[in-house]
Amino acid sequence: MNQSKNRKTVLLICMVAMMAALVAVGSKLEIQIPSVLGSNRFHLGNSMCALAGLLLGPWWGALASGLGSAIFDLFDPLRIMEAPITFVTKSVYGLVAGAVFFKVFKGKSNYVNEAVASALAAVSYIAVYLVKVFFYNGLLVKGLSPDAAWLATLGKLPSSAFNGVVAVIFAPILGVALRKALKAAHLDGAAAGA
Repeated sequence: MNQSKNRKTVLLICMVAMMAALVAVGSKLEIQIPSVLGSNRFHLGNSMCALAGLLLGPWWGALASGLGSAIFDLFDPLRIMEAPITFVTKSVYGLVAGAVFFKVFKGKSNYVNEAVASALAAVSYIAVYLVKVFFYNGLLVKGLSPDAAWLATLGKLPSSAFNGVVAVIFAPILGVALRKALKAAHLDGAAAGA
């Protein structure tokens, strides 16, 4: 029995590491979106953050989401100082997706349940991210007036909303498919992060 528990722990750690890597790579696969208030980016990192919560549960999903996003920041000289903040804010994505999916929907895998969990995670993350942009990036780092910080924050809303919508569409598709594959491989017990 102890060997079974050790195997499950090793599998869970491997899944967290794999999801963190997918979050980091998904964040790196980006397209710059020009806007009147500056440049925004479209990326797949948010989809992977939601998927982490759907597969690993709230706490392990939060760890994978935050860790992968922080790793992405550590490899970008313009973002390196924000890595600890990114760890916290992106953890919200996996935490909410996992909590809604496993606590509200009891882990019943279908597209609708996983889409609702992903949508609530996207809305939660966007709210936390915009607060961070206003206070940290706008007021503290750039020293903007509150009005200018508010405008800078509004400039981030379109790409944040777009990335959130992409996550709501793709994370459930991947979640349902991967859950079936994990079940077929008898790895679904480790996936829940229990």
